Amino acid sequence: MIDRFFTTLDSALRTVFTTHTGAQPCPTVPGDATELSELDKKQAGALMRVNHVGEVCAQALYTAQAFATQNEALRAHFISAGAEETNHLAWTEQRLKELGDRPSLLNPLWYAGAFGIGLMAGRLGDKVSLGFVVETENQVEAHLDSHLSRLPAGDHASRAIVAQMKDDEARHALNAKELGAVDLPAPVKGLMTAVAKVMTTVAHRV
Repeated sequence: MIDRFFTTLDSALRTVFTTHTGAQPCPTVPGDATELSELDKKQAGALMRVNHVGEVCAQALYTAQAFATQNEALRAHFISAGAEETNHLAWTEQRLKELGDRPSLLNPLWYAGAFGIGLMAGRLGDKVSLGFVVETENQVEAHLDSHLSRLPAGDHASRAIVAQMKDDEARHALNAKELGAVDLPAPVKGLMTAVAKVMTTVAHRV
């Protein structure tokens, strides 16, 4: 338990305060150069900041759920999924720098809130925790799909990242279903949607 505590703390500090490198190279569209106006860069930067916040929250959720479960196989699954999400964190961080923009100033707050939610889901049992993963990833997939329509048409670099992230999130939801996730009640799904709306609205600006 002590080892798990310090591993969890280390993950939190690394997520919020360090620069990240993905295990997989950043997705690109060969032959499609990205040339953006300053206005387009600002729009793309705001959207990619929201996506970066989403990946900070994903790290928090998976870390908390790995900490909460007593099932070693499921803990390994959460840790593996979190490692894949680190690619997304690195890609969105890199893209923000390329756009001359910055991550959200509230990332420590986002991480803490998501960790608390993930821990609560984990304490309700493994099937509920997995159900929470399914609903989260479904909502993130829909969110990323909306960003593909909102990103500037010429921003091929951001589009390639978002498209790959969308595919990965769909796979994570499918994996959680296969592991025995339960379907969450409609009011819980609605609350999750409302919380996500607050986060994305604030992160778009701050």
